[in-house]
Amino acid sequence: MKENSNKTFIIAEAGVNHNGSIKKALKLIRIAKQCGADAIKFQTFKAENLTTDYAPKAEYQKYKSAKKETQIQMLKKLEFTDAMHKACIKECKKKKIIFISSAFDIEGLCYLNKFKPSYFKVPSGEIINVPYLEVLAKIKKKIILSTGMSSIPEIKKAIKILSINGTKKGNITLMQCTSAYPAPYNEINLNTIATLKNIFKLNTGFSDHSLGTQASVAAVALGAKVIEKHLTLNKKLKGPDHRASLDPKEFKFMVQSIRIVEKTLGDKIKKITKTEKKNIHIIRKSIVAKNNIKKGERFTKENITTKRPAGGLSPIYWKKVIGRKAIRNFNYDDFILLK
Repeated sequence: MKENSNKTFIIAEAGVNHNGSIKKALKLIRIAKQCGADAIKFQTFKAENLTTDYAPKAEYQKYKSAKKETQIQMLKKLEFTDAMHKACIKECKKKKIIFISSAFDIEGLCYLNKFKPSYFKVPSGEIINVPYLEVLAKIKKKIILSTGMSSIPEIKKAIKILSINGTKKGNITLMQCTSAYPAPYNEINLNTIATLKNIFKLNTGFSDHSLGTQASVAAVALGAKVIEKHLTLNKKLKGPDHRASLDPKEFKFMVQSIRIVEKTLGDKIKKITKTEKKNIHIIRKSIVAKNNIKKGERFTKENITTKRPAGGLSPIYWKKVIGRKAIRNFNYDDFILLK
């Protein structure tokens, strides 16, 4: 995630799409790697630490098979167990893909820290969680901070808390995020990527909860250095996030599209490229005789014009040619010469 690099850090958000199964979690890792993701992210929580018994469900959590379940009952089935953490971290090392997990409480942060992860991902809901941020800051690791549901003052406060408690400001990446599943296109607000970068002078990225791949690809063109997108084995699986996720084929297409966009971004310097140099002679024009011109005759708009190829006098000198006398006879389509 270097500022001067065009390469986007792509995170496959497995989240809870493992449905509590080690087998599914390991398969998600293998697929993420095959699709070209740089990292895969899960979620670390214990249901009883995350929510109260009476917390209501969000609309996207009210899928058919879980209508009668409370939020805590649903989450209990989706916990990422100790055995799953260890197996998945081992598999990530084997497949050479970075393991990341979002901890949703202080206990989860301390647990994850035992594995010495490269990054800590802060879920949008924790950006106002002061005690959580204070503990995370003291771990002194790179932080990917989602900004869903938050205002600029709240983001400023979160960065301040992290900074004064031990995190280097430059180790924070801000993620534009719309916390809806799926997020409506008219609420994605990708232009906020530039706003966050300009205000905070930090790397910025995009945590994409919209349907399809278009928003993530567009975000890269707008300067996002990190893309996070949900990945599922099958959108028809039971669970809260499958429907707003990409299947393997879609995820691979997104990665390929992003890599193409990266190549198109360039280095901000306007210049004639190597390929263009091969075409200049063919595509640019020269000043040529529009009809036969006798020696001593003056050049006018009626007897000269511009045509391909280059190689003669460039049309950039048109004003200097008009009114001059021909130094010799010129036939139709001859390059006009002044000497």
